[in-house]
Amino acid sequence: MSFQTDYEFELPRGYLDANGEVHKKGVMRLATAADEILPMRDPRVQQNPGYLTVILLARVVTRLGTLNSVNTKIIENLFTIDMAFLQDLYQRINMADAPSYKVQCPKCEHTFEVPLDFLGE
Repeated sequence: MSFQTDYEFELPRGYLDANGEVHKKGVMRLATAADEILPMRDPRVQQNPGYLTVILLARVVTRLGTLNSVNTKIIENLFTIDMAFLQDLYQRINMADAPSYKVQCPKCEHTFEVPLDFLGE
């Protein structure tokens, strides 16, 4: 059994660079604790918490088309549908194996799994 850390994707629309080339295929890696913690120190996040997503995606998207690197300017210039696609992919690959607890109903004694909710939602 292998441990997968990189996930290939294809954006719905693609990133349009300054030369008019569209970049659709890419790779996203699993996030680390540092990927989620370090951007909190960034002044752009402190001024606008919504910018956290931009920095997170710039850290975990390791390849996009033929671009040499992916940075916050590239993520900022994605079409809305592509940004939503990457946010969804990020959630799916990083939360896929969330822990759960086996619980038993005190009345009927039925046993079932309840996912651990880290966000309190």
